[in-house]
Amino acid sequence: TEQWYRTQSTEAVVSTQSTGQPFDTLKVRMQNQTGGALYKGTWDCTVKTVRNEGFMALYKGMGAPLVGVVPIFAVNFLGYSHGKSLQLMGKNDKTLSPLQHGLAGSLGGLYMTFLIAPGERIKCLLQIQTTGKAKYSGPMDVIKQSYREGGIRSIMRGTVITAVRDMPASGCYFAMYEFSKQSFKKSSGSEELKFWHVLAAGGFAGWANWAWGIAPDVIKTRYQTAPEGRYANTRSVIPELYRTEGFRGFFKGLAPIALRAWPANACCMMGYELALKAMNAVVPLEEY
Repeated sequence: TEQWYRTQSTEAVVSTQSTGQPFDTLKVRMQNQTGGALYKGTWDCTVKTVRNEGFMALYKGMGAPLVGVVPIFAVNFLGYSHGKSLQLMGKNDKTLSPLQHGLAGSLGGLYMTFLIAPGERIKCLLQIQTTGKAKYSGPMDVIKQSYREGGIRSIMRGTVITAVRDMPASGCYFAMYEFSKQSFKKSSGSEELKFWHVLAAGGFAGWANWAWGIAPDVIKTRYQTAPEGRYANTRSVIPELYRTEGFRGFFKGLAPIALRAWPANACCMMGYELALKAMNAVVPLEEY
């Protein structure tokens, strides 16, 4: 089917996860601190993490996203495909505008929320463990302890704010990717994209994703890593964050995530396009 065809593109995401994980760890640690109590910036966070815990500390919490990355992105691209199909129903013209690609991408963001939220909860709790005795020995231990503390609601904590982050962010991602591709085609006068066009379009898409996603991501991190009972709900994080750190507090971790977003998403979309071409050679399907 067309959906099966698209989900094969997720093969590229596994390799990008290992590249981006250190930046993600730095992002989460910076977001979880109050003010500059622990880290003055990205470089300071990197140095202190490696010096106190070793280089592999940058890869803390990688197990959960690595296991889940293929189904998560498969579901994301599946939702994106469904979103495009819904908008093309009854239309003779099989082309979509960047905005329509963005609307389709938002559906993909909704689809993957229910997989990514518990994975993010596990990952973040492991990433904020620094020196001293660790509370959690690994992903399964996080699940066990979280379930004991608050049942399935504890494991799924942060699902709503994850949807607030990922639905619009995924829409921005696919809208920018399509807009960039169309711009490159127009400037080159050719329908064929060069490899660097795809890399650049993927990089711009990654930045567009986090232009929306960074503020909800900070709120999500604070909420998911807080002790049970500290916050009544996600909304209660916002006034405390603003009171203690001001408007800048909502953009903590922007530097490492911006450094991560470009190469990771450039590689991801290059893999996506290559997979589409490879699958099309075996099972020709209409691409739109």
